[in-house]
Amino acid sequence: MNAAPGRTHGLSKSRLVAWLQCPRRLWLEVNRPDLRLDDLAIRRRFAVGHQVGALARDLEAGGVLVGHEDDLAAALEDTRRALDRLPGKPLFEPAFQHDGLLVRIDLLLPEDERGHRHHLVEVKSTASVKGYHLPDAAIQAWVASQAGLHLSRVSIAHLDTGFIYPGNGDYRGLFRRTDITASIVPLLERVPDWAAQARVVLAGEQPDIQPGDQCDTPFECPFRHYCCPPAPEYPVTLLPDRRGKAMARALAAEGHEDLRDVPAGRIVDPLQQRIHDATRNGRAVLDPEAAAQIGAVGWPRYYLDFETIAFAVPLWAGTRPYQALPFQWSCHTESAPGQLRHADFLDTTGQAPMRRFAERLLATLGKTGAIIVYSAYERRILDGLARAFPDLADPLRAVADRLFDLLPLTRAHYYHPAMKGSWSIKAVLPTVAPDLDYGALGEVQDGTSAQAAYAEIIDPATPAERRASLTDALLDYCRLDTLALVRLAWFLEEGGRNRTGN
Repeated sequence: MNAAPGRTHGLSKSRLVAWLQCPRRLWLEVNRPDLRLDDLAIRRRFAVGHQVGALARDLEAGGVLVGHEDDLAAALEDTRRALDRLPGKPLFEPAFQHDGLLVRIDLLLPEDERGHRHHLVEVKSTASVKGYHLPDAAIQAWVASQAGLHLSRVSIAHLDTGFIYPGNGDYRGLFRRTDITASIVPLLERVPDWAAQARVVLAGEQPDIQPGDQCDTPFECPFRHYCCPPAPEYPVTLLPDRRGKAMARALAAEGHEDLRDVPAGRIVDPLQQRIHDATRNGRAVLDPEAAAQIGAVGWPRYYLDFETIAFAVPLWAGTRPYQALPFQWSCHTESAPGQLRHADFLDTTGQAPMRRFAERLLATLGKTGAIIVYSAYERRILDGLARAFPDLADPLRAVADRLFDLLPLTRAHYYHPAMKGSWSIKAVLPTVAPDLDYGALGEVQDGTSAQAAYAEIIDPATPAERRASLTDALLDYCRLDTLALVRLAWFLEEGGRNRTGN
């Protein structure tokens, strides 16, 4: 359904940035917001942005917050008054408007006591300056300058991943400011044209723009599910890794959409060829070499999975922004063929869990036996724990030396058409153990929801009943992760046969 043309819409920085990504996105944001996908990852990204912005304000002494999020006229008036009456004060979220384009600036810092010159600072939750930050800041700077503000410089304040939180709420040094004044100069003169083109889009019918790279750059568009036509069951784009993407583009240019329609012999890369053959034939491929390698592992076997969280703003002393911090593990131990027992760890106290995590893990894993994981992630976490706790470094590194990664083995020797180009455990599991189902779990079914659940659990404001429910969901999720490894190992070892064990 298309909105009637001719309606006048105001422009904000966020709307203009949406237009820069894709004119159709802007049109949908304004006219069909009901189609917007509001998933957990998007909500978490916005929540992190608000947290980081609030902390940046806290670090500027004596600043004045311009409120009125829902009353722009009041925000503009309060900004004008603050500039007149408090010329030497930092302003937070001041509002400026020019030619119908409205912006709210994160930090506006006076460069002199009379407030004749200002430093515009945009606060970002990223660990560095990104390319898409430049047009964002250029829009802010152009509007503020046209509204009569003299800007001496423009900066991006981003998180410094070298910052180590000392604790006690002391976040001085968390942000690094990068001067981008020179970088945005070429963009400033383009802002009026951007705004004019955006208004043309909003005055008309829904733009007919085909899906492309803009659907994922700089972020996945929340309307992608609406704009993208249904793909074939086995599109050529399921070919994995960079070489696969290049091949997919070549096949699409030749007119191929469904991988099953690509002629035999057209694909020569061994991995891509295996995917192509299995997809065309509709049959799984399992190399007997997988059974030989699993069979050589011996017993006991420990099937291990970690859950981690990375806070943009460090929560625990001694940690850095976006540092992956382990808070949960699950381990299925197979003492003899088919003989299983399970152990797990989940710290919900809200205190730093890493040392207790490591100590309990070492007590569970003993000193002998292969530790089966799925990816190199557990090794990286173990290495980080060894650096963090020197007294535990030797046993932790000994554990790392026992790791047996099932992912490269599976990738090299197994493929099922239903995996559709992915070797994630969630893609592989339904093809080897269909009785195990992540979809049957409760609120926690993937890594993103596991992190969100843990963050909610350790929030003091979370009610006890809610905390208990999320704790159970986390335990169930992580337990399924390691049970999935057990069943995959058995499947590979027994040449594709399935069993459930004891």
